[in-house]
Amino acid sequence: MNMYRLLEQAICSDDIRIKEKLTAQCLSYCNQNEVREEDGFVPVFFTEPSYVSMCTIVSPSKLPQRKDFDTKEGLATLVHAIAHIEFSAIDLALDAVYRYTNMPMQYKRDWLEVAADEIRHFLMLEGLLKELGYRYGDFPVHSGLFEAAQKTTGDILERMAIVPRYFEASGLDVGPHIIQKLHNKRKIPSVSKLIAMLHLIYKEEIVHVLKGDRWFKYLCQKEQKSDEIYFDILQKYNLLHKHRPHVNVQGRKEAGFSCKEIKRLGASECS
Repeated sequence: MNMYRLLEQAICSDDIRIKEKLTAQCLSYCNQNEVREEDGFVPVFFTEPSYVSMCTIVSPSKLPQRKDFDTKEGLATLVHAIAHIEFSAIDLALDAVYRYTNMPMQYKRDWLEVAADEIRHFLMLEGLLKELGYRYGDFPVHSGLFEAAQKTTGDILERMAIVPRYFEASGLDVGPHIIQKLHNKRKIPSVSKLIAMLHLIYKEEIVHVLKGDRWFKYLCQKEQKSDEIYFDILQKYNLLHKHRPHVNVQGRKEAGFSCKEIKRLGASECS
């Protein structure tokens, strides 16, 4: 089995069912076999995201303002935005296995498991989107996560710092705030469904960030670098001083962040 070719197919495909099937095959194979770097294998540098065939990509400033969640369209814009994050995260998790072939087997299993979770999240959200009368691709999206993957292609330490430890960890800050905003509309069946999905996604995203934290620290130790290099990497990518109105202290602690890091990220207290 040429696992890396299957991963390449999965990353490039815009069909969620193909991604699901190939991810399951690769995870099953990794759970039963040792996977080694193949002679002569050179990973592709992807120039466009897999969703380009389905979505209109715009800059973040051009995204439409979120509407009142009391309407189907308003709620659909939120569901669509979260679904897009999950679809993007599938490819990033798969790419983490595909691109960095000399990492330990547990690393490969970890990120294939993350990809399988993200696929499940997307399918849940896509189902709700269809119930609301919309489909993935009906609203414009931005390609921020894909661009972050492109920029960190050549450095796995930076990839682990930027993708799971910055972008996914930021989701831990935002998720509970969205749930809180939706709470007073929870009697609307579709809102109630979304709240339940967001609770599940939040719980599993903590595990994803924790995996990223584990491999970030593994790489720091391997490269004989202090894990404080995290902030140097954020500075390099102009992310260090991004405004964070809601720093989720407990969620970040569960995901591996120290109180020193959490306070530096903007929390007033952490113990």
